[in-house]
Amino acid sequence: MQKNIIVSAPGSVMLMGEHAVVKGYWAIACAVDKVIEVTLLPRNDRQVLIESAVGNYRGSLDDLVTDTNLSFVLKAIELQLAHLTCGFELQIRAQFSHTLGLGSSAAVTVATIKALTEYSAQALTDLEHLKLALAVVHAVQGRGSGTDLAASIYGGVIAYQVSPCQVIKLAGTPALCLHYVGYKTKTPQVLAIVAKKERRQPALYAEIYRTMDSITQAAIKAFEQQNWPDLGELMNLYQGQMDSLGVNDLALSEMIYRLRLQASEHSSTSKADNIKLHGVKISGSGLGDCVISLGDSVELLGYQQIPISVSTTGVVCHGS
Repeated sequence: MQKNIIVSAPGSVMLMGEHAVVKGYWAIACAVDKVIEVTLLPRNDRQVLIESAVGNYRGSLDDLVTDTNLSFVLKAIELQLAHLTCGFELQIRAQFSHTLGLGSSAAVTVATIKALTEYSAQALTDLEHLKLALAVVHAVQGRGSGTDLAASIYGGVIAYQVSPCQVIKLAGTPALCLHYVGYKTKTPQVLAIVAKKERRQPALYAEIYRTMDSITQAAIKAFEQQNWPDLGELMNLYQGQMDSLGVNDLALSEMIYRLRLQASEHSSTSKADNIKLHGVKISGSGLGDCVISLGDSVELLGYQQIPISVSTTGVVCHGS
């Protein structure tokens, strides 16, 4: 029997390009130092067992049954059925909650595909891995840019474009921090809300997306120059566009302006107390989830702080 296969994939956060990326424009995302680990234990029969914090599963390669708690994992298995001759057990462990905006669905999809292709002796390029993972996401939720998938596969900070599919590794590991608002709206639902508004003002929304892309392109240059103050200013500009799309809300606005205010108040005091907070914006599709800040870590009373660091490592197979 084959040895156990252990795969880890990092979570991810969006820095720039939300909403515009699904229109074909560029986005920027980064892998973070919180991972999802998938361990595959080979079996001699056709049984499939899954153990995870969100639910357990028992089935067969010959009769996979839908489970909404494990939809991404099961869809990844389904799309690999032609390559799977024997069953297996999957043990899924996460260093972060699936309720946080750290790309848990993307990370578990990426890790599961890596484990399955290792099990079936398939050698994939990163781009092939990305296309397989994107097929899973589209099959489950109907849409999705794949930016978080690319970050989990490639690691570090990446610039990403959907079509034609391009991934560019960006230099630098900026200091980032997340604050969780306490609730989230699923991305497909947010996209549907934006699409409904867009139908009433298509020309204006098209201009917003073009402006978003201009900001993201400038942010890519800021990364190339390691110019964090410029990047922070661009984050603030992008936040204005998110507000224009209608994906900001009262709680997110309060978080953003309280963070900016705290940094401003500290900067006017002694240098020993000086906090450098270059920029703050929504991370992800909006209407809940997380706010991301660039610069020194700042606590925000009433909201969960999620310290993160950029992970230069993407998905990895550790063997047994």
